[in-house]
Amino acid sequence: MLKTGEFYALLTAVCWSVTALCFEFAGKRVGTLALNIIRLVIAFAFIAVYSLIRTGTPVPLTVSIFTWKWLLFSGFIGFVLGDFFLFKGFINIGARISMLIMSLAPVFSAIIDFMITGETLSFFELTGVTVTLLGITIVITGHGNGQKPGYDRKKAVKGVVYAVLGSLGQAGGLVISKYAILDTDPFVATQIRIIAGITGFAVIILFSRKGGNVIRAVKDRTALKYMIAGSFFGPFLGVSFSLAAVKFTGAGIASTIMSIVPVILIFPAIFIFHEKIRFREVAGALVSVAGVAMLFL
Repeated sequence: MLKTGEFYALLTAVCWSVTALCFEFAGKRVGTLALNIIRLVIAFAFIAVYSLIRTGTPVPLTVSIFTWKWLLFSGFIGFVLGDFFLFKGFINIGARISMLIMSLAPVFSAIIDFMITGETLSFFELTGVTVTLLGITIVITGHGNGQKPGYDRKKAVKGVVYAVLGSLGQAGGLVISKYAILDTDPFVATQIRIIAGITGFAVIILFSRKGGNVIRAVKDRTALKYMIAGSFFGPFLGVSFSLAAVKFTGAGIASTIMSIVPVILIFPAIFIFHEKIRFREVAGALVSVAGVAMLFL
């Protein structure tokens, strides 16, 4: 029998794989800070159109104050703090090591979920989570040592701390959303979270005086195309599906399945970019798939 929450988590991973490719290209052209706020504004517009068609209003006017409060808090923790520290990790230690540390998110999600809701994983589910994370680790660590010339130990330590904080932010935002969403439409809930994200990044841009970078990014038509595509599959579909996932299953399980993005990215690496894939990465992918399959049983 197909499990609803796990299915949504798998859809999330597929969407985030597409958005990762789009944002990687756009981020190299316009920078991460401009990318962050632009992607959220575009996603807000997508959801506004969706809400207008579905409910007749572009903004969530009927959602309770309780839900607004907690979803705004979730958006601040997940979108602003989580993504801000994750990108800081990218700068200091690179994407590969940061992604490896981000594999801790399911563990943090399960712990936070237990602290807030008391929900625990069964032995079989815990085994599935462990197997999946093992496979992800094998895949991510299969790209060489990743240490660049001029290695700076202090910078590396800072990068690890940033990545851990990013992982905590992602996990905390997801679990708080699970607590807050109740009967709210996942897309509407995502729109409220995005409002917090836009506000947070707007403040950061204001104080860092990076407004000019955002204006230049919007004028970059090539990057804008990728940002629109990435926003559709990321903050619009992906994040909404992730909220649907935690609505129907445990945050730890959902977060684990969502973490298989590095595994999914093997396929475009082979068939689109024609990269040479090592046996270690294939083996890791198979282990991850086996772990995810256990979570669907």
